[in-house]
Amino acid sequence: MKTVLAQTRYKTGDLEFNYNQIVNQAELYDCDLMIFPDIEDIGTKDLVYDEKFQNAQFNLYNKIAEKRFNKSILIGEVLIQDGEILISDDGFYEICSKTVYTDEIYRDDVICDLYVLTKNKYFVKDTYRDFVESINAKNDFIYVNAVAMADQDIYAGGSFAKNKENELVAHFPICENGASVIDFTRPIEFEQASTEELIYKVLTFALKEYCENTGFKKVILGLSGGIDSALTAVLAADAIGAENVLGILMPSMYSSEGSITDSIQLAQNIGIKTEKHPITPLFDNFIEKIAHEKSGGLAQENLQARLRALILMFFSNRDNRLLLSTGNKSESAMGFGTLYGDLAGGFNLICDLTKTNVYRLANYINREHEIIPQAIIDKAPSAELHPNQKDSDRLPEYEILDDIIEMYIEHNRPFCEMYEKYGQNLVDDTIKKIYRAQFKRKQCCLGVRLTERSFTKGVNLPVVQRFY
Repeated sequence: MKTVLAQTRYKTGDLEFNYNQIVNQAELYDCDLMIFPDIEDIGTKDLVYDEKFQNAQFNLYNKIAEKRFNKSILIGEVLIQDGEILISDDGFYEICSKTVYTDEIYRDDVICDLYVLTKNKYFVKDTYRDFVESINAKNDFIYVNAVAMADQDIYAGGSFAKNKENELVAHFPICENGASVIDFTRPIEFEQASTEELIYKVLTFALKEYCENTGFKKVILGLSGGIDSALTAVLAADAIGAENVLGILMPSMYSSEGSITDSIQLAQNIGIKTEKHPITPLFDNFIEKIAHEKSGGLAQENLQARLRALILMFFSNRDNRLLLSTGNKSESAMGFGTLYGDLAGGFNLICDLTKTNVYRLANYINREHEIIPQAIIDKAPSAELHPNQKDSDRLPEYEILDDIIEMYIEHNRPFCEMYEKYGQNLVDDTIKKIYRAQFKRKQCCLGVRLTERSFTKGVNLPVVQRFY
């Protein structure tokens, strides 16, 4: 039975696009069976209850069946064969005198000629190799995964096949549309890109898909001279083209000269346009005309962040540009950001990257030559909202903070283990801040999920609670 695995790009609710993706690939291959990803569980959420959508989805299968391809087409667990739509009650199909079994989970006690695992899996960093190795194939085996965006979840492909000796025979790249004939007699070596390369591909794919699906052609972001906005700018330029990215420099009376020069150098390196709009005149006018005092403190720090958001949102509205928020997971965990200020935006690429991982990805980008100016990577992180401010004035060193965040949020490690490593006071204070900042995270924009327990999805802390 000549079998083709088609790792296919889908768009939620765009049934014409999905139909064309399937039909166009199906017309290219002469085979007995062509396997496509499940098309019904890609970010549809409550759309699945919509009667019009249900009818349109079933009509998609009908339209494919009407093509009467001279091959069997398996879409998830739906088989289209000889112009008919077949849905097996037990998952078994007979194709070319072979027994094909489909399921959303893997069972090692099923007897068949070909086992097809149909459940689309969203990307979670550092889990792919374990998933491939967890399949102990006793039959010829195919895992098919879509390439698609489902709000915060990114289905990145990575489909693969094994033979009945549990040898890998096919391995598809992530975030790429493609198909190939599966030869179960030719084992291959497992090769996986670095974590940073995979994350880079997922993040750029996510922004490209977000813009395509929401109609945005251009983006805007604030360039502060810091690592977070620099990384976001590089990702954006690669995802949708540098000519479609605008960086706004908004220095204040507390901004260092390097914040400006480093931002300009970054923009020149990646080829994006910039504009400079200082916020000091706006700040001084507000203090003089409305606040009637200049005593410093948190309110005036937040005012600076909100004035910047005001400028960014104006240009976003005027030019129909998507505003990219640039906060990372460490800052989000600690509530280290201003509501309606630097937390404002329509989409956040790096919200599930701790500061430590932001630096790792920046160094990956600079692996061959300097794209992000080294001065941005080397400087001490600072919001520059008061003189000589550094993040370390209010937060632990990021290597320590990020480890605590990962131990508690991502891995649910025992308290005794965290206490032994960092001491009870620091751990308890960090966790308390995580809970106290939940009200801010509830109001943050959509972002890309990279971990199983992300603040975008997977972590569901109460806003109103008295335990912490």
